[in-house]
Amino acid sequence: MPRSVRLPALLLTSLLALAACATPPGPPPPPPGGPGGGAPVLRDWRGIVTSTDRDRYARRDAAWDLALQQARRQRGSGDLNSVGALIDPDARRSNVRPPVGDYRCRTVKLGSQGGEEGLGYVVYGWFACRIEQTPNGLKFVKLTGSQRPSGLLFPENDRHMVMLGSMALASEPPANSYGQRPDRDLVAVLERFADSRWRLVIPWPQNESNLDLIELVPA
Repeated sequence: MPRSVRLPALLLTSLLALAACATPPGPPPPPPGGPGGGAPVLRDWRGIVTSTDRDRYARRDAAWDLALQQARRQRGSGDLNSVGALIDPDARRSNVRPPVGDYRCRTVKLGSQGGEEGLGYVVYGWFACRIEQTPNGLKFVKLTGSQRPSGLLFPENDRHMVMLGSMALASEPPANSYGQRPDRDLVAVLERFADSRWRLVIPWPQNESNLDLIELVPA
């Protein structure tokens, strides 16, 4: 009978490694946002935001300071005393994520890009807004009015979310893209400032004011 063949240890190890490589890999794990995986996971907004809006976001405290100074010393339109904590930059609460649904919303513009000759503030009436759940996450949409911002809300921390959006004007269709028209892009911070009350803080808007605040109250 033939003697058994003994392979060198190095050759045996190589053959075992090749056999392991020939085994097909198992299926990848399901993505966190897939079926049964809960809410979709958004990309980091910092990888999407334009350099202009990154700068606006970084300087939002300066927008608050300048806008409030102008609002306090210049003439305005509407009753600024009626808005309460909406214009308090420190009125931020935890549990910022808003429920999906319809909202009443009003815009308060603070400061003037026209300097001392412009209006220091403008308090508008109530319009219709909505928070929607989309495949990409929560989305804010202002439904009525001549200026209608909309955009995706990105979780940042327990006290604020970041919105990257666009502005639709007059009879234009709803804005649904970011980064396509720099003259309509905007960055905003969503905060909860009272029970069942939220605000979108828009620093350095494209026109008119130096800070826009959109108050949101469930309809």
